[in-house]
Amino acid sequence: MRMSADLRDLFLYEVFLYYNPLFLVALMIWLWGVNLWVFAQSSVNYVKVFDLAQTHLSHREIWRCATWLTLIVPTSMTAYLYLYSHGEVSLAASQPVLLYAILLIVLLSPFDMFYLSSRFYFLRTMLRIVLPLQAITFPDFFLADIFTSMSKVFSDLERSVCRMVNRQVATIAWFEADSICGSHSIAIPLVLVLPYLCRFFQCIRQYKDTKEKSCLLNALKYSTAVPVIFLSALKYHVFPDQWVSFYRPLWLISGVINSLYSFYWDIKRDWDLSILTRIFMFKSPSTWTSLLYGRNWVYYWVLGSNLVLRCTWTYKLSAHLRHNYLTVFAITALEMLRRFQWVFFRVENEWNKMTAKQNFEMSSDMPSESDRLLESSSHTV
Repeated sequence: MRMSADLRDLFLYEVFLYYNPLFLVALMIWLWGVNLWVFAQSSVNYVKVFDLAQTHLSHREIWRCATWLTLIVPTSMTAYLYLYSHGEVSLAASQPVLLYAILLIVLLSPFDMFYLSSRFYFLRTMLRIVLPLQAITFPDFFLADIFTSMSKVFSDLERSVCRMVNRQVATIAWFEADSICGSHSIAIPLVLVLPYLCRFFQCIRQYKDTKEKSCLLNALKYSTAVPVIFLSALKYHVFPDQWVSFYRPLWLISGVINSLYSFYWDIKRDWDLSILTRIFMFKSPSTWTSLLYGRNWVYYWVLGSNLVLRCTWTYKLSAHLRHNYLTVFAITALEMLRRFQWVFFRVENEWNKMTAKQNFEMSSDMPSESDRLLESSSHTV
């Protein structure tokens, strides 16, 4: 393209901003399909854990959706780059708008097509997350936890839609930091913090229903993400000397607290440490599953990688990385891999709790040995 190197970098950053959230969504769908495939091979009944209908999507159907998204997104991006480089700026600007409109129509379509029941289940769960006005179910806070790992995706989606609404696609108006969709926008930290606030209010609602103090401790964990995000955003609104001498140390301290607290909660509360060396009781062990079953290295890998990626995810929220889009993309993808790993242990732990509860209820309903002896003595021989 006939433009300077600096202008080309800014242009590519804009292109990346429109399409990188959708690439990451596609990655999350691929990984979720892998989760379901592993659950299908194991003793974990994920259908019962999530209370899914018989028409729920299998891992093959999940992968089919991911395949379509993986094909459509780069096609639109290629068309954008081709049209812009050939001077068709207005046609290029229409490409991301058209893509976003099509995906939104497919997601909200009321017609019996494109897995209507599954889309309705997903949208209903999203509504319950945003408005926790009823008892919180496992799918509610499970999906909300996944959304906390996708906060950067939502932030980029907000900035992309902002540019589309304000007709700043394929223009240089957004280059100005103080523009309505620029890097100084207050909407960026607000969207970043939204998934954590939703999860926070879910915990408060759970405490109201159950009176368990662990719900308040969990709410405290999500609240520690708020200062990390807003202290990072202050870099664009304070003098450099103030940032270096006062706000950056506070940001580092709050980041360490959030990372360590989240790491502790993962291994102590969300997971049961006893399952880390066992992983799954596979129904039909294969070579791949045998490599995981009962291996000590799995225990160390899970603990070590979860701690490192927890700290890395906090570092991503640093304001100076906002325009280093390749680094941010890599860190966000790694956070999704951490969440993908987290899903296995979280769902199995929930299944173990359900199984233990069912076994306890069955044992309490069965008559004791003394009751059976008393009943037998009342009969004549």
